[in-house]
Amino acid sequence: MKPSDELFKLIRSLSKSEKRFFKLSSSLQAGEKNYLKLFDSIEKQKEYNEEEIKEQFKQETFIQHLPSEKNHLYKLILKSLRIYNADNSINSQLQDYIKNIEILYEKALYGECSKILSKGKRVAYENEKFYYLFELIKWEKTLLEEEYHSGNFSRDLNELITEEQDVIEKLRNLAEYQILYSKINYVFRIGGYVRNDDEKKMVEEISNHYLIKGKNTALSRRAAATCYYVKGLCAITNHEIEDSFAFFSKVVNIFEEHTALIQDIPKQYIKSLRNLLYYYLSVNNLDAYSDILSKMRLLQDRPGFTSTDIKLHIFTSTYNSELQVYIASGEFQRGLALIPQIMEGIEMYADKITKEDEILFYYNISYCYFGDKQFKNSLHWLNKVLNDNESSLRQDIYSIARLFNLIIHFELGNFDLLDYIVKSTSRYFQKRKSMLNREYRFEIIMLKYINRLAKSAIRQDSLSIHFVEMEAAIFEVLEDDYEKIALEYFDFLGWAESKRSAKSFAEVKQEKFKLVLA
Repeated sequence: MKPSDELFKLIRSLSKSEKRFFKLSSSLQAGEKNYLKLFDSIEKQKEYNEEEIKEQFKQETFIQHLPSEKNHLYKLILKSLRIYNADNSINSQLQDYIKNIEILYEKALYGECSKILSKGKRVAYENEKFYYLFELIKWEKTLLEEEYHSGNFSRDLNELITEEQDVIEKLRNLAEYQILYSKINYVFRIGGYVRNDDEKKMVEEISNHYLIKGKNTALSRRAAATCYYVKGLCAITNHEIEDSFAFFSKVVNIFEEHTALIQDIPKQYIKSLRNLLYYYLSVNNLDAYSDILSKMRLLQDRPGFTSTDIKLHIFTSTYNSELQVYIASGEFQRGLALIPQIMEGIEMYADKITKEDEILFYYNISYCYFGDKQFKNSLHWLNKVLNDNESSLRQDIYSIARLFNLIIHFELGNFDLLDYIVKSTSRYFQKRKSMLNREYRFEIIMLKYINRLAKSAIRQDSLSIHFVEMEAAIFEVLEDDYEKIALEYFDFLGWAESKRSAKSFAEVKQEKFKLVLA
């Protein structure tokens, strides 16, 4: 059995200050500390090697029960992190309040309990922490019983019960919104944009839910932010970009008007800013786009945004978005210039980066190499997408990547190989058709014309007529709104235009982009 590397990953994730705190707090304890020896040894490793550790400490008794020593060290590090980060979150503060109330209650210090409880409730209400409010009200009822036993009947239990019921209702309301968010997020993570009636129906069921469609159904700022976020995702999947902008702008406004929410749930704020980035890119508002991009990157220096999780999310959101800007504008070399920074980030975050973000990076890098006519490099990066064995995530990207793969092979002159690849790609789409009960005309047209182009190239016939016919066929099929979505992933029309006009793909993209800006 492969040795567990969980301890190694935890130690690697620690910041310098967290390591220093752990070692300083450990130094206060008396006696020999084998766990510190183990910590120092693992800290020096670039890749986890348990055999190396066993060899290093073969003369030590503790190495004979290494799994238990590793487990002990893991728990000690987590304990140290809890202490180190105790004041860094509202949750930690409220947990401390409740723990202190429990301790003081056991010592019959009821007056002191009440003082801490009042502070805790104020913090919980300010930050809409309904779960902790529920716990604090339970303690308040317990303390009220003690007052009654002492003959103090100045407070009304019914008021407290009403307050508790209100908190429970807000907690339930927020939970329902979070369920709806999970549902629409699942739809988007699986397939991206809506491309058939069944997918549209799934989105409509969510967007027509009474909590989403109704007015004033959100009972808290958190619930309102989640409500607008769900509306925004529904709009994105339906490619209703103006609506998505309106909804995500409302989410951002809620956060920025109540800054405590930003520090408490920063990821939702970052996701909303990221979606504004995509909107400004889609309407070619580069000034507003640049402002949001700079705003997101500056967040890393603010309190509440220093965790690895948040920094990773800012990294993936901003760099993938920046690649897409250079793709849209045809400035492919500027996109390629980002690759060293991107690869440094991917290496830094290693196993922490999500599969979706990794796929997006590889696809966008492949696109940039294609636009710069570096077709072998483009194929190398696209194969990282195609060779991934993920069977459910972002099938929209996988599907378009297969069509993009045909185009790259055409540019490489692999005409004999294309016959085989077209057939295997056709089988893939036939399988998708049986799964989705829907056949996409766009994919059929692309397969048809790539096959014709490859055969004509082998015969050394003129290709221009086929590109003209392909453009006309694409324009016709794009009358179907579902089919238009394909152009969000790759500019098939721009490629066809570049081939029949003898312009480079980059030139076509740049001209189209300038035309939109004008």
